[in-house]
Amino acid sequence: QVQLVESGGGLVQPGGSLRLSCAASGRTLSSYTMGWFRQAPGKEREFVATINWSGRITSYADFVKGRFTIFRDNTKNTVDLQMNSLKPEDTAVYYCAAAGVWGTAAARSAYDYWGQGTQVTVSS
Repeated sequence: QVQLVESGGGLVQPGGSLRLSCAASGRTLSSYTMGWFRQAPGKEREFVATINWSGRITSYADFVKGRFTIFRDNTKNTVDLQMNSLKPEDTAVYYCAAAGVWGTAAARSAYDYWGQGTQVTVSS
């Protein structure tokens, strides 16, 4: 079992930045592909970013390319999401997830473990 806990959410003005962090316990994350997803009120949970076990391969949803960056530190068992140039439409609950697959994964069904989420609100 892997337990995931997200932190770093909050209220930020449009154009601002936030860094989300996902801390894992129970197992080392180094054998897992990791991902960030988000869910806005009344919408489906959607893919944001993913990173392979080594951190060398990443993939992003088109709507965050150039603004968000996913990182991982396997020595600390963490995965971060740096979010810059935030927009009101980025407002959502952000979830960290772990998948026991090779490479990267954008599909929700690929992920075995999920955190409880952290709220990000972008508003002036």
